[in-house]
Amino acid sequence: MATTTAAQQRAQAKARYDAFVAACPSRKLLDRISNKWVTLILAALGSGGSPQSDAGCAGEPRSMRYSELSRLLAGVSQKMLTQTLRSLERDGLITRTVKPTVPVTVTYELTELGLSLHQMMRGLKSWAETHMDEVLAHRETYDEGDAG
Repeated sequence: MATTTAAQQRAQAKARYDAFVAACPSRKLLDRISNKWVTLILAALGSGGSPQSDAGCAGEPRSMRYSELSRLLAGVSQKMLTQTLRSLERDGLITRTVKPTVPVTVTYELTELGLSLHQMMRGLKSWAETHMDEVLAHRETYDEGDAG
């Protein structure tokens, strides 16, 4: 049995998490976090769910109830919101807290790991909102050229 050096072990570990490699587990994580609902949930929890303002998602992170998230995320189905929240909890990006009230109160909040991802996702959401007019114009130009 051949032994590997410390440098070889580090190289193997690095290759294990190379998203350009088809079998890399980080691809599943990238798939998860690139989902629009994940982006919007992280933005909502990270900005306190405040409505769009000149500052973008500059509010303070806070916990939110399921119903608050559901109202804020127009168009998300109950099933999709539930599945997305569960997957984020499983990945350690959010915590779910159940309070024994009548009725039971369930809140969701970003973890430290979730807050670190929120910082990047906030920029992505802001970029999409800022550049949407340009993208729409390019799409229209492209589609007109494609039709001819």
